[in-house]
Amino acid sequence: MKQAIGHKVWAIAEGYIPSYSTGPEPQFTSHETACILNTADQDAHVKIWIYFSDRDPVGPYEVTVPARRTKHLRFNDLKSPEPIPVDTDYASVFESDVPVVVQHTRLDSRQAANALLSTMAFPAG
Repeated sequence: MKQAIGHKVWAIAEGYIPSYSTGPEPQFTSHETACILNTADQDAHVKIWIYFSDRDPVGPYEVTVPARRTKHLRFNDLKSPEPIPVDTDYASVFESDVPVVVQHTRLDSRQAANALLSTMAFPAG
């Protein structure tokens, strides 16, 4: 691809990580994922802020998506500056130094009949 695609700012207005799961780990651990696509010729340095309904935002969480690669980032795995709390509503904002594409996916395995959803994040800038 000759030109990077995407945006530098993305938002996911909905997030929730259940505190329990059904099925083998790690495949069936309930989780939220941000799938980040970088088609640029340089690495994307992405900062993520997490927003809550009852306290100040946390962040930035910092990740690098190598040039011309994708990264599937589980919110459950974010640890610094602090882990994302389970059983808590949150939202997220992504800022990248190069255009990227962000997609949001959730696996809710609290029941034996799992639920999987995926949607594009909001391209905010």
